[in-house]
Amino acid sequence: SRLVSMRPMRAGAAAIWVAAAFVAGCASLREPASPDVISGRLTVRVDGPASDAPRTLTAEFDLEGSAEHGSLSLATPLGMRIAQARWSPQQVLLVTPDGETAYPDLDALTRRLVGEALPVAAFFDWLRGRPWPGAPSSALAPAQGEGFSQFGWQVSFAGPGNGAILARRDAPPAVTVRAMIERR
Repeated sequence: SRLVSMRPMRAGAAAIWVAAAFVAGCASLREPASPDVISGRLTVRVDGPASDAPRTLTAEFDLEGSAEHGSLSLATPLGMRIAQARWSPQQVLLVTPDGETAYPDLDALTRRLVGEALPVAAFFDWLRGRPWPGAPSSALAPAQGEGFSQFGWQVSFAGPGNGAILARRDAPPAVTVRAMIERR
C-alpha cells in the first residue's frame, strides 16, 4: 500500500480526482428498470430488545419477478448498487461488492440483510396495493386507514394512487417496512 501525501491539492488535481470518482460512480449506476419491475424507495426497521439499537436499511429498490423466480436490487440514492438478490427454486443468491453468498431460502437471506425474516412472497402483492392470495386477510378498521391485516402484519396505504405503503408487524421483534413506489 502506498502512503498518500498530506499536502494540499491544487484545484486542477482536485478536479481530476472528482471527475475520476464521478466516472467510476457512473459505471455502477442502476440500469433503467423494465416495465414489469416495481421500483421505489424502501426503509426497513427491525426493533430488537431494549439493549440493542434498531437495525435500519434504507435504499432505492427494483423488485422483479415473483416469489418463485425473481430479483431485488438495492442501491444508494445516488444509484450505486449495494446488493442484488436473485432467487429460484434451485438457489437464493446475494451479490454484493464483496462477492456472492448462497442462502437456503428467502427467509435466511432477509434475516441476513435486515436481521429478521420478511414475507418476500407477500411483498409482490402488498407493493401493488392488494393482499397476498396465499393467506387470509381482513380490512383494517376505518380509524386505521386504507389497508388490510395479513398473518400478523398491518399493511396500510397513504391514499389512493399515492404510492406510499407501510407494512408493520408489532410482534417482537417489531418490524416496519416503508415503501414509496415510483413505478409498478
